[in-house]
Amino acid sequence: MDDDSRYEAVRSRDGRFDGVFFFAVATTGIYCRPSCPAVTPKRPNVRFFATAAAAQGAGFRACRRCRPDAVPGSAEWNVRSDAVGRAMRLIADGVVDREGVAGLAARLGYSARQVQRQLTGELGAGPVALARAQRAHTARLLLQTTGLPVTEIAFAAGFASVRQFNDTVRTVYATTPSGLRASAPRGGRAGAPTAGIPLRLAHRGPYRAGPVFDLLEREAVPGVEEVSGAPGHRTYRRTLRLPHGTGIAAVGERAHTGTGARPGGWLDARVHLTDLRDLTTAVHRLRRLFDLDADPYAVDERLGADARLAPLVAARPGLRSPGAADPDEVAVRALTGREEAAGLVRRYGKRLDAPCGSLTHLFPEPAVLAGAEPHGTLGALTSALADGTVCLGPGADRDTAGAALATVPGLDARTVAAIRTRALGDPDVAAPGPETPDSWRPWRSYALNHLRAAGTLE
Repeated sequence: MDDDSRYEAVRSRDGRFDGVFFFAVATTGIYCRPSCPAVTPKRPNVRFFATAAAAQGAGFRACRRCRPDAVPGSAEWNVRSDAVGRAMRLIADGVVDREGVAGLAARLGYSARQVQRQLTGELGAGPVALARAQRAHTARLLLQTTGLPVTEIAFAAGFASVRQFNDTVRTVYATTPSGLRASAPRGGRAGAPTAGIPLRLAHRGPYRAGPVFDLLEREAVPGVEEVSGAPGHRTYRRTLRLPHGTGIAAVGERAHTGTGARPGGWLDARVHLTDLRDLTTAVHRLRRLFDLDADPYAVDERLGADARLAPLVAARPGLRSPGAADPDEVAVRALTGREEAAGLVRRYGKRLDAPCGSLTHLFPEPAVLAGAEPHGTLGALTSALADGTVCLGPGADRDTAGAALATVPGLDARTVAAIRTRALGDPDVAAPGPETPDSWRPWRSYALNHLRAAGTLE
C-alpha cells in the first residue's frame, strides 16, 4: 500500500487494516487504528506508521476512542520467516522484557546493532520501543481489568521501575495510571486477582471458531486440556508453562464472530497466573494457538480463486490454521497421538500446585521425557528438543527447524509437516504425497484445512 491507499482505508474506516498500519493526526497529536469512528482528518494532517511504537516514538498518544493498542497483530509476522518477522514474534513473546536486546539478538544470530538497524529501518522503531509499547498495553489491561495496586502492575507489566511505568503511561495515554484506571468501563474490573484476568482476544475479519474448537476437543489431553459445553458455546481450558510460573487459560467459542457491517471481533478469555509478569507471554501464546493474527481476507482471496477450493472457502470464510500454546508439547503429541500423550502426562507430567477441576498437570518437558524414555523415535525427538538441535520457539527459522526435524530417526514426512504447521505456525506447509498447486501459496496450510473440513483429506 502507498499513503494514498492507506488514507482511503482510513476514510472508509476499513477494519481489515486494523493492526496492519496506524495513522496519526498532526493537529491533535493522537494516533488511531484505520477503523476509528472519529471524523476523518484532512489528508495533509495525516501521517502513517507501521507500528504503534513508531507512532509513540514520533510523539503521538493513543486514541481513547478506538484504542489502537488493542488491535490484532499484523499477519505479516506470521508469514515472514526473515529476521524481522522472527524478531517480532520473539518480542511479542516477551523476550526483550526477560533477556534484553542482547538476548533477542543472540536468539536471532545477529548483533544487537544489526537487529536495531533492521527493525528501525523497516518499522520505524527498535526492539526497546516495540517492547515498551507492548508493556504499555499490558499495563492498561491490568489497570482496567484488575484491582491490583499500581506498584504491582508496574512490575507485572515488565517495567524496571514505577517511575518508568508512570512516564510511559503519561506518554502513551496522556494520563496517569490512576486516570487510566478510572476511565475503565463500569463493571469491567475484576475484584481479586485470584478471579483471573478477563481478556478480549481480538481478530480481524470473520473467524470460523467451530472447526478450531472441534480440533481442540478431539485432541484434548486429560489433565492438561478440557473442552466443555455444547457446540457454538464451548469453552476450552488448558494449563500453561510460562517463563516465571504457571497458568490456566480459558477461551470461549463465539459463533459467527466477525460478520456484519463491521468486520472483526474477539474471543472472550480469562487467564489465571501464578506470576503476573507472564501475562504478555500467555496472551501471545493463546493468539498463536487460535491463529488470531491471521489475515482471512488475503487467505480467502487467494484460495477462493482456485476452482477446487472456491466452494469450500465460500462455505467456511475465515477458516483458521491453529498453532500451539507450547510448540515442544505439540511436536511430541504429533508423534505419539492423544492416548499415548495422556499416558506421558500421567507418568511424567508436573502436577500443579493448585489443580483446577480436571486440569491437574503441565505437559512434561522434553528433557524429562528424554531422560525417562530415551529410546526410539520419541527419545530421539525429545533429546533433539531438549539440547536445541531442533528449535521450535517463536523465533525459530522454519526452514532450519524443518531440516533438523527431517534428521530425527523414525520421524516421517507427515509428522514433520504436522509439527511445522502447528508448532512453527507455518502458513504454507504442503501435505506429503501428491503435489499441491503453487497457486495455493503462501497459504497451503489453510488450503489443506479446507480440504480436511470438507472431508476430502485425512
